[in-house]
Amino acid sequence: MIQKQQSMILSPFMDIYNIVVPKDNLLRKMNELVDFSFLYDELKDKYCLDNGRNAIDPIRMFKYLLLKTIYDLSDVDVVERSKYDMSFKYFLHMAPEEAVIEPSSLTKFRKLRLKDLNLLDMLINKTVKIAIEKEIIKSKAIIVDATHTKSRYNQKTPKEILMDRSKKLRKAVYKIDESMKDKFPAKNTTDVLEDELSYCQKLIEVIEKEESISRYPIVKEQLNLLNEIIAEDIEHLWISGDQDARVGHKTADSSFFGYKTHLAMSEERIITAATVTTGEKSNGKELVTLIEKSVAAGMEIETVIGDAAYSEKENIKYSKTNNIKLVAKLNPSITQGNRKKEDEFNFNKDAGMYVCKAGHMAIRKARQGKKGQSRNQTDTYYFDIEKCKRCSFKDGCYKEGAKNKTYSVSIKSNEHTEQANFQESDYFKGKSKERYKIEAKNSELKHRHGYDVASSSGLIGMELQGAMAIFSVNLKRILKLME
Repeated sequence: MIQKQQSMILSPFMDIYNIVVPKDNLLRKMNELVDFSFLYDELKDKYCLDNGRNAIDPIRMFKYLLLKTIYDLSDVDVVERSKYDMSFKYFLHMAPEEAVIEPSSLTKFRKLRLKDLNLLDMLINKTVKIAIEKEIIKSKAIIVDATHTKSRYNQKTPKEILMDRSKKLRKAVYKIDESMKDKFPAKNTTDVLEDELSYCQKLIEVIEKEESISRYPIVKEQLNLLNEIIAEDIEHLWISGDQDARVGHKTADSSFFGYKTHLAMSEERIITAATVTTGEKSNGKELVTLIEKSVAAGMEIETVIGDAAYSEKENIKYSKTNNIKLVAKLNPSITQGNRKKEDEFNFNKDAGMYVCKAGHMAIRKARQGKKGQSRNQTDTYYFDIEKCKRCSFKDGCYKEGAKNKTYSVSIKSNEHTEQANFQESDYFKGKSKERYKIEAKNSELKHRHGYDVASSSGLIGMELQGAMAIFSVNLKRILKLME
């Protein structure tokens, strides 16, 4: 059964809040701004309403997660602080003397109650509705961009995985018999994967001969794990603690391993829509979704402001069909030609290169065809053939024995004439200056709300983190503008 937060708290100490939590306190203002009862309707199907003991109020649990995000705290720290911080207790609708929850309850709430709930759209729509009701959003333009979040786990090379496993195996053995160190083979000192494999196989042979040690559960477990890794095909050794995370590129020389959050924001700096994808996805492909989500949230859109990543042919067509001005500069290498959807590579506008489905970036490009002739020119992008040979996506992409792996795109000289003319207008140049606002919003998410690194693994966990972070920054922005 759901224990509702609106129930009156019978405590002789409630008046303390009027003394120690001032009217201009952020949490007091949030409590007054938002009616959190909407959560009951959203979460009622996640609880048994007529059986068992009362569950902790879902609003209180949600507010714990919100406090975590606002102040960038861990589960343990947010619960610890709610023991003595009166503003936290007030926000959580607790009596001053009331006991706090167990930190592990937050994990259960995330996994059991928030599972399969479209929390990202729900919370954004709630804040946009509040902003419109308060007459804060008056513009008819949105600014779009993407920000990256690093996985909490590092991507490991096959050699690093083998080194890590063999190290854990040796440590397990040393706990039983440190003298085994003298029997072990000399560690590999080269960067060659085959040499590391050879070392691991010799290590396993030595340990398996020592039955008195290999039968210990702690050793046997690590021995089995290393054997399993060696038995796998080499190309499948590219694994990570976060199976959903992918390599993305900021520039030709810098990359990250994790996720992207694609954002749409009003000119008043209220986030109106968001999607969370893996790190290698193209920014431009999310534009239509961001526009449609913003409209569903209540926005009226006449202009979209973004960088060159959003000036794809399909985006220009969509904008024209829907009477939207697309303020995004053209890039001659942005179209994908006549390929099937599954064969398309993504264009990284920062690096000026294409990225394959595995997240590998082209190493160089060359333009073919004579300038000024009626036939189309093409840009050909060249990929590292050694990576292609070992890639898990090589079937249908890389031809065995090929000396090069290339990807070509056509440059149609007259295709974007209207957009090119629009780029020269005063309206385009004026609206382009608004784009800096979303860069500042990305910085706020990362540096004040812990959005630079994922707090858990997987896309679902990343969406939950995004939902809470965006809800927090939107509420803070609404309160700021109301002042």
